[in-house]
Amino acid sequence: MSGGSVGQQDHGRVGDRTSYPHGQTRSALRRLARARQRRRWLLEALAAFACLAALVAYLGTERHDTPREESAVLPVAPTGRPVLPPPGGTQPGAVTPGLRPRQRPPSPSPSSSTPAVPPTLTVSQSDVPARVDLSAVGAVDWVQWGHLGARTPVRKRHGSGDIRDEGGRGRRQSYSNNPEAYAWRDGAPVGSVDGTMSGVYTCDRGSGFTLAVAADGQPRTVHLYAGLWMARARLDLRISGGGPASTVRLEDPHTVRTADFTIRFRAPAGAKLLMSWTVEESLGDCGNVSLQAVALR
Repeated sequence: MSGGSVGQQDHGRVGDRTSYPHGQTRSALRRLARARQRRRWLLEALAAFACLAALVAYLGTERHDTPREESAVLPVAPTGRPVLPPPGGTQPGAVTPGLRPRQRPPSPSPSSSTPAVPPTLTVSQSDVPARVDLSAVGAVDWVQWGHLGARTPVRKRHGSGDIRDEGGRGRRQSYSNNPEAYAWRDGAPVGSVDGTMSGVYTCDRGSGFTLAVAADGQPRTVHLYAGLWMARARLDLRISGGGPASTVRLEDPHTVRTADFTIRFRAPAGAKLLMSWTVEESLGDCGNVSLQAVALR
C-alpha cells in the first residue's frame, strides 16, 4: 500500500507539470522562441539597412556623374520651350563638358560665289568749260600740271592717290596761256587757287604723256583735260591685264584746241586704266600735245 501510494503521488506531481523531450518546460521553449524571433528581426533590419545604404550610394553616384551644366546647352524652340535630345543620342550642336565645340567650316569667300564682272570702258569728248572747279569734279582725287612748273604737279589734299603720272616721251615744258582756267580749294602743296591757265606740253611726233588710274572693282569716272597745238593727237585707252580698249583722235593744223575726255571704266581691284596722249603727227613747228589736269570721281 505504501509503495503504491508513493508511486501515485509521484505520478500526480509529474502530471502537474507536462514533461517535454530533454526535460525542457513550456516556459523555456517560449523564451527560446522569443530569442529566435528577436535574432530574425535583427538580421532583417541589418539587411534592410544594407540595402538602403547601397541605394543611397548609387543615387549619389548618379547625381555626381550627371553635371547640371548640360541643361544650359539645350536649344530653345521658337515657342520658348527647350528642345530635348532624341532618345539614344545627343542633341546636335550641344556642348559636351571636357570636349572642344565643333568648329564650323569657313564661309565661302565672296569671290568664289560672285561671278567676276568683265572690265568695261567707254569714252566721250566735249568742250572744256571756261572755268573748271577741280575740287567739285574730282571728289576722289585730282592732279593739275603746270602751276608750279614742268616738274611739280599740285594734287588733291588727302585724295585717294589713284591718279598716277607714269611719264612719257619728250621734254616737258610749262606754259601759262591756256584757253581755260582751273581752280581748287583742297590742293597740296598749293591749298587754293581761283583760276590758273597753266599746263605742260611736249613737242614733235611720238612725244606725249602716259597716265594711269587705279581700279577698285566699282564704276569710276575720269575727266582728262588735255589739248594740242598744230598737231594731230591720239588718245589710247586700255585696261591693264586685258580687256576693252579705245582710241580717240583730235586734230587742229592751225592753232590750239582743248577737250574734256570723259572716261568711264570698271575693272577688278589691282588693275589700271592706262591713258596715252601723244603727238601722232606734228603739223607745224613744234606741233605738240598739252596736259592740264585729271580728275576722278
